[in-house]
Amino acid sequence: MTLRDWLLIILIGAIWGCSFLFNAILIRELGPIWVSALRVTVGALGCWAYFVATRRSLPREPVLYLQFLILGVLNYAIPFALFPLAEQDLPSGLVGVINALTPLMTVVVSHFWRGGEKATINKSMGVLVGFVGAAILASPSLSGGSSNQLWAIGACLLATLCYAFTLNYARRLRSVDPTTIAACSLTAAAIVSVPFGFIFEGIPVITRIETWGALLGIGLLSSSFAFLLMYRMLPRVGATNFSINTFITPISAILLGVLVLHERFETVHMIGMAVIFLGLLLLDGRVLKIGRRATA
Repeated sequence: MTLRDWLLIILIGAIWGCSFLFNAILIRELGPIWVSALRVTVGALGCWAYFVATRRSLPREPVLYLQFLILGVLNYAIPFALFPLAEQDLPSGLVGVINALTPLMTVVVSHFWRGGEKATINKSMGVLVGFVGAAILASPSLSGGSSNQLWAIGACLLATLCYAFTLNYARRLRSVDPTTIAACSLTAAAIVSVPFGFIFEGIPVITRIETWGALLGIGLLSSSFAFLLMYRMLPRVGATNFSINTFITPISAILLGVLVLHERFETVHMIGMAVIFLGLLLLDGRVLKIGRRATA
């Protein structure tokens, strides 16, 4: 990969880390369903603007739109609501760390997915170590009897499971233009989540300028821009190289949580994060390969 590719991957990881800060700001005025609904709505508008500007055309196969609906609900609408729901009881940086379990969860789902990639020894070790890290993160809630935090961690894990499922499901859309996938799936997520927002949380009311700023940031920057850039880069750099952003996102989320929101992290949280990073390194495999070469 070129230096430009490395910098873009780091940029995407940092942008996705910003989304947890934006969520923390949005839930001060909005419920988690509306956070998701407005995020995918603004994100879809941004993708459609790019779609029209680049003169793309929509696919004609009706079955694709059902697949866009499934992808939109599971990859956007549900997890985008679960993360702000969790941030009602957890620091935004900690939620960003738990999000880093997505590649580990993907290994588990892929192993059992029909035609999916089977887990190797180093991947299995990475998954085991990663979930030990998740258990360490949950240990203060378990020992202190804080059921709210425990449910919040469970919501984050469910969100990563949704991501893992859709990463495998999206393989059937390989032949579809990535911009079309992003625009149509975000639109499907908006069509589903907006009615749920009205039903369960009423009419959204935004009175603060920082809420509007966070909404535009999470919709246009963390959704439209990041997803369009991701889909454009994936064919060139590959999924393995692109997954490096997984290490950047939680660091960005933690730094922003501490610097902007003045969140505090306990020692046990830092230990849990370090263990999850170790699991990701094992999953990635490149560190093991470098170690074997050095030994040889």
